[in-house]
Amino acid sequence: MSYLYQKELKVDSRTETPEKFIRHFNPPEEFVAFFREIVLGVEQYQQEIDKLIEEHAENWKLYRIAKTDLAVLRIGVWELLYCPETDYQVVIDEAVELAKSYGSQDSASFVNGILDPIATKIRKKK
Repeated sequence: MSYLYQKELKVDSRTETPEKFIRHFNPPEEFVAFFREIVLGVEQYQQEIDKLIEEHAENWKLYRIAKTDLAVLRIGVWELLYCPETDYQVVIDEAVELAKSYGSQDSASFVNGILDPIATKIRKKK
């Protein structure tokens, strides 16, 4: 989430690519592969992901959504779309927990309110 947040803000050249981010923060090796998968997946499908977010964020444009919430939402939507082996409730719960930890007081309910109908739409199709 931190990488996507920083990328959105365009604030730190030391962490501007996934590889620089990994070198800078030196996460445990067991997390690196999943980090790359998430980041590259979100970047590759960002247009599709953002469209779904905007469709389900009534009266909200992407530029108005808090950058932390947007990073969490992008990860959640990517997981809903491209990680069908992960139960949608787990995806939503994890996103809500991230929103509670890094967002505002209202972030958790905002994230839940967007991901829940997206999950229903996506997972009913499959």
